[in-house]
Amino acid sequence: MRILGLSSFTHDGAAVILEDGAIKAAIENDKIARQPTRGLPEAAIRSCLETAETQWNSIDLIAIATQPLRAWGRKSLLRAKLSFSAPLASAYYGATETGSLARQLNDLRRLRRHAAGGNVKVVTSNHHLCHAANAFYLSPFDRALILTADEDGDGTSTMLAIGEGADIRASRSIPFPHSMAWVYSQVTDLAGFLHHREEHKTQWFSLEGAPLYKEVFLKILRGSGDSWPRLDYSFFNRGLAKGAAFSDKFYRETGLPSNPAQLSDDQRKALASSIQDACAEVLIGLIQGLRRKHGIETVCLSGGLFQNTVLVSSLEKVLGSDHVFVPPAPGNAGTAVGAALLAWHQTKGFPRTPARVNVYCGPRFGSQQIRDVLDNCKARYSLQNTEERKLDAALELLHAGKTLGWFQNGSEFGPRALGNRSVLASPWTPYVKENLNDFIKHREWFRPFAISIPEEDCDKYFEASGQCRVMNSLGWSRSQTDCPPPSFLLPGNRARLHVVERSSNPLFWRLLKRFGERAPAPMLLNTSFNLFGEPLVITPRDALRSYFCSGLDAMIIGNFVLSKSPRPAAVQKLDAARDVAVRA
Repeated sequence: MRILGLSSFTHDGAAVILEDGAIKAAIENDKIARQPTRGLPEAAIRSCLETAETQWNSIDLIAIATQPLRAWGRKSLLRAKLSFSAPLASAYYGATETGSLARQLNDLRRLRRHAAGGNVKVVTSNHHLCHAANAFYLSPFDRALILTADEDGDGTSTMLAIGEGADIRASRSIPFPHSMAWVYSQVTDLAGFLHHREEHKTQWFSLEGAPLYKEVFLKILRGSGDSWPRLDYSFFNRGLAKGAAFSDKFYRETGLPSNPAQLSDDQRKALASSIQDACAEVLIGLIQGLRRKHGIETVCLSGGLFQNTVLVSSLEKVLGSDHVFVPPAPGNAGTAVGAALLAWHQTKGFPRTPARVNVYCGPRFGSQQIRDVLDNCKARYSLQNTEERKLDAALELLHAGKTLGWFQNGSEFGPRALGNRSVLASPWTPYVKENLNDFIKHREWFRPFAISIPEEDCDKYFEASGQCRVMNSLGWSRSQTDCPPPSFLLPGNRARLHVVERSSNPLFWRLLKRFGERAPAPMLLNTSFNLFGEPLVITPRDALRSYFCSGLDAMIIGNFVLSKSPRPAAVQKLDAARDVAVRA
């Protein structure tokens, strides 16, 4: 049985194909379209059908992670309540929500018309319930608390559910605007970053500052005195206007200038640190109380708020890393997985089986497809026609201090580059951090690079949880080792860590192990393969464009090696040997 799962028709749209309970294909629409998109994720649907080698008429059920009418009703009720104090803002946002509802209903109509041709049933599910399904069904827990938190998925900001076996039961929900994620987004804007797009920058920036305004944010988030987040409206302007959300009271209590342009770097760091610590404290108190009330120790977390790896790391430290699970794609895209799994287990009634987490379920390309693109673009390359030769070429480049684009097998589903669409470099190369930041990534100095390490070697250098397999948490460097170099550690001796399992990515695992034979440790710097401001590369053409438009030294795409500088002697010898073999 095949189920097509779709995320809500807002931001970060995605599609997934579930075949007999296992994920066969999954991809975000933005990665295919190469730009932010909204609405029906048509490009992602086409990509999934191609990756799963199936057609529309082979789909048995379509599951969608939204109920637009209910979402509109909840948001309209909020705006009606605020209309007396802020009539203009309420009218504006009410009209905006009505327009969004019309677009989503039209997308549903188009999808149902297409599905009707193949006699396919379409089911819609609560957005936060799909977040919960994405977390619980992929977790190793048979029974768990499930906490979901985002800005306003279907008009809801936070939900508690209980998962047991194949059943998920919603227990309590908090409506928008009582949202930690929304407040976090407003602080992101105040700190000088783009809200709804650059919250990840705020989390890393928070590590550089002191939480001077933490008590103010605790007052904001604990407006009712309850352990559940409830905003104190007095800290916000009437109508909760975006872009100018905080009121004069906020600026008086923090002592900050009301003009964001006048904020110093230290004040911006303190803002980021304060909201980060305040969110962690509120969540820890909430979850500890829920544990005592329900007698359940294990916790699954999902929703856009839990894409914050610093936050997840803080929660793990208190709650216990063995008791916390976050899915590989906790944000809006992951609800496509949740919708499909919810339909599989609850609509169709199939029992739960051991979780099968596969993040490398995006598009993959054969050698001929890659060669056609390289030839079409007149790219100069060499072919390493065995895995050993490909690894030899990669190792020579890395040991020579080159930055390497690494494009292999199926692309990753989720926000992280996990070794198939990555830029790799040796952490012991002089000025590698500056080169990556200034000439390749073009990004801020405070954002860290991930350190990839084989699972078997991790304990020697780091303390890490299972969440580091998909970079959903942080590792802690062991003080008695000098690896990795201190410049790649975060404040508090933490590291953005990627633990690589042999079973999930054997090629990347082998590259790391072999790199460690000549390097101080089997570690490589790993960052996403993309141009500044663009999503992760997906196709060979995406990769070639990013390679030539950035400061990358070399790229290995499939079995093809490209280099902008003279190739190392060992690679030239491999090429010469191949040419001799071909002539023979």
